[in-house]
Amino acid sequence: MMINNIKKMKNKIVILSGGMDSVTLLYKIVKEYGNENIIALTFDYGSKHNCREIPMAEENCKLLKVRHKILDLKSIFSNFNSALLNHKDSEDIPQGDYEEDNMKKTVVPFRNGILLSIAVGFAESMEADVIFYGAHAGDHDVYPDCRKEFVDSINNTSQLGTYNNVKIKSPFWDNTKIDIIKIGNEIKVDYSKTWTCYEGKEEPCGKCGSCVERTEGFYENNLKDPLYKSNETWQKAVDYMKKVLKK
Repeated sequence: MMINNIKKMKNKIVILSGGMDSVTLLYKIVKEYGNENIIALTFDYGSKHNCREIPMAEENCKLLKVRHKILDLKSIFSNFNSALLNHKDSEDIPQGDYEEDNMKKTVVPFRNGILLSIAVGFAESMEADVIFYGAHAGDHDVYPDCRKEFVDSINNTSQLGTYNNVKIKSPFWDNTKIDIIKIGNEIKVDYSKTWTCYEGKEEPCGKCGSCVERTEGFYENNLKDPLYKSNETWQKAVDYMKKVLKK
């Protein structure tokens, strides 16, 4: 009788917001590892756009037949101050380029530090050895917990604090939003099933920093963002992007 000595692959966690970066990452990881050992982890932390992102995350997990877990953190983040959060007294989402000072209003204090720490505990509980995280080269210094030094540090801490030596990996560190859209097109990501705008409305506002960056990504790939319902609204987003980025 032969004994099967093949070691079972440990689970892999993909942090999935429902935005274009994390959805592209999910497709990439499923392509590389298959879907059997992948668990997508989504956080509902009470942002203004969670209502649009989370259904996108759910839909992509169903399409890819990936296990999906949504954690409700709204009560925790209800105590935080940020224009990004859906509080009745929160400020309006600022418009323009990420480099402008007013974009600091969209910072959710230590959000990624908190979410990654929870993801590490979840990964350890699920006997996973890796967390995949969609940080990329376009992440801006206006967000302190998006900086490479920060993620490197929390990755080291994660490995020190877990039995499975859980690693945090960011496969898109060297890629811009333009690169990510190119990668996504090659692996057949349907970007109509992603959401990026900081406003949780029916159509992207086209003017927040997140929209400006997404518009640039599609424009530089000679593509139209499928979230815009008409060529007219898409052209307005392109014109605004060019004005803000001085293209």
